[in-house]
Amino acid sequence: MDLPVLPPVKPMLTRAVTELPIGDVLYEPKWDGFRVLIFRDGDEVELTSRNEKPLTRYFPELLEPLKAALPNRCVIDGELVVSTGTGLDFDLLSQRIHPARSRVEKLAVQTPASFVAFDILALDNLDLRPLPFAERRGTLEQLLGSASGPVHLTPATRDADVARDWFERFEGSGFDGVVAKPLDGPYVSDKRVQFKMKHHRNVDCVVAGYRLHKTGGVGSLLLGLYGSDDAESSGPAMPPGLHHIGVCSGFSTSQRRTMVGELSPYELDSIADHPWAHWGKAEAHTEGTRMPGAPSRWSQGSSDWTPLRIELVVEVTYENFTNGRFRHPARFIRWRPDKSPADCTYDQVEIPAPLEYRQIFT
Repeated sequence: MDLPVLPPVKPMLTRAVTELPIGDVLYEPKWDGFRVLIFRDGDEVELTSRNEKPLTRYFPELLEPLKAALPNRCVIDGELVVSTGTGLDFDLLSQRIHPARSRVEKLAVQTPASFVAFDILALDNLDLRPLPFAERRGTLEQLLGSASGPVHLTPATRDADVARDWFERFEGSGFDGVVAKPLDGPYVSDKRVQFKMKHHRNVDCVVAGYRLHKTGGVGSLLLGLYGSDDAESSGPAMPPGLHHIGVCSGFSTSQRRTMVGELSPYELDSIADHPWAHWGKAEAHTEGTRMPGAPSRWSQGSSDWTPLRIELVVEVTYENFTNGRFRHPARFIRWRPDKSPADCTYDQVEIPAPLEYRQIFT
C-alpha cells in the first residue's frame, strides 16, 4: 500500500475531564465502538485497531461501501459501531471478532457494522497530520458531507450548550459522552491531547456474591438488578428475576481485606438456594444471557465466586449502561443498609434513545 502515512500509525488519544473545556474547540459525541484507522489505496482497504491489530477480515460488508465513499488514496480515523433500533450495541460488535470465516460471513449479514469518520490523516500524497484540526475537519466535510450509511461523518458543533445537551441525551444510545478537540491542534499519534467528558451515574444494586483478588481480599462484588413483568416499567425491558449486571471493583488493599470480614456473615453454605445457582450449567449460558461465571476449558466448570445471601445493597457509580448491564466495572460509593434488595430494579436506569440517533442511523 503506497501512502504517505504507512502502518503502523497509532490514533490520537483523549484524556478525561470533569467539565467540558470552553474555547476554540469542536465538540463531538464519544462513540462506543472499536477505534479504527482506515487505509485506502485504490482497491486496497485495510482496517487497523488502535493497538495496530488488523480488523479487515472481520468486517467484509464494509469494504465496498468504504471504497464508494472514501477518496481513492487516504487514511481516515473513526469508529466501528453496530447500531440497532434502540442504540449502539457493543456486545454485538464484540461478537464480530471471530476466528471462523463462516461465522464472520454470517454476522456480516445479521449484525452489519457502520463506520463513523471523525478525522483524516492523509489524502493522496499529502500528510495532513501537521495541519490544524479545523482544516482537517473541513477537508473531511468536503469528502464525506454527503455520505450515507454504513459510512457516516460524525456530528460536530462549536456550541458548548449543544454539546452539554448531547452529553445528557445521547447516553441512551450507548454513547460514552462528549469529546472536545482543539481546532488549532495537529494530529499527534498516541498522545492525549484531546478531551473527553464521560457519563458517571449512580445506582443501587444487590450484592449477590464476590470474587477474591489475586493478592487476597475481595477483588470484585457481583451486582444484580431485578427485572419486572410490569408493562409500565420505565427501565429497560427485562424479565422478572435477579439479573447479573456486572461487577464493582477497584478497591484499595485495605478495603479488600476489610470487606472480606464484612461479607463473611452473608456467605451461603450452599449455592442451591441462590438465584444464580444454575450458572454452572453450560446450557444456562445461551447467547445474550449474562451470568456471574461460565464453565470453560480453563475453569472446568468450577465456581470462582462466593455466593451471598440476597440481603446487601450497595450504591455504585458507572459510566455506561447498555443491554441491561455495565459496559465497564462500576466503582464503590457506599453500603445502603437503608435499602431493600427488592427496591434494586431496572427502573433506576431509564435512558431512552435520543431523536438524533435515529436521524444518524435511519
